[in-house]
Amino acid sequence: MGRAASRPAAPMPAAAISAAAATRRFYGAAARAKVAAEPFGDTAMSDDGYTGLQSLDVRQSIWDRFFTVAPLVLIGTLDPDGSPNLAPKHMAFPLGWGNFFGFVCTPRHSTYANVERTRSFTVSYPRPADVVTTSLTASPRCEDAKPLIGLLDTFAARTASGPLVNDANLYLECELVSFVGGFDDNELIAGKVVAAHAPRAALRGSDRDDADVLLEAPQLAYLYPGRFAVVDETQAFPFPAGMRR
Repeated sequence: MGRAASRPAAPMPAAAISAAAATRRFYGAAARAKVAAEPFGDTAMSDDGYTGLQSLDVRQSIWDRFFTVAPLVLIGTLDPDGSPNLAPKHMAFPLGWGNFFGFVCTPRHSTYANVERTRSFTVSYPRPADVVTTSLTASPRCEDAKPLIGLLDTFAARTASGPLVNDANLYLECELVSFVGGFDDNELIAGKVVAAHAPRAALRGSDRDDADVLLEAPQLAYLYPGRFAVVDETQAFPFPAGMRR
């Protein structure tokens, strides 16, 4: 399929110059020449099915150009001195239909080193009301510690090595299965869920409508990059008759 030729360089208005400057700072020197000629390196699509679409430059990271919806969880581990460590993650999800869970992390972070050492981790799904304290767990470390974590109300997991955060919607305790590399400087940390807990208000049941469950126990969604939403009013998904997973 063909693509239309890139637009020729032209004088840019002040607002566009400011946006281009911000882009250069974010993406670094490798993107500067391209951004100077065409902001973000995008091209317009001309084939019929692509009418009205922008083709993104995949030589750079594309994920800041649009919003994607994900859960926001707190991964709990133990530092070498036994102190609790919590890290917010949105690249975190079930792995298949069995009791497996994974999240993306870089080997540069203490969370990765802690999982590698203890072979386990915990997962807390915080409530929307706790979004501020959840965000604060991403604060920079001070003298190799996160002092703000001491302000959180936590308790120790029974099966895995790591803290759990009080008043969350769901708790998972996981044993390490494997590290999977190949994603630039990030890796997928895969674990097996060996224990799970949830408050009754957050659990589905035959005697409760799913819509009522979410009204009583709203879910926190992270819209990367940099926004969040409260999921409480929902609709049943229109599955086709006879569909099976």
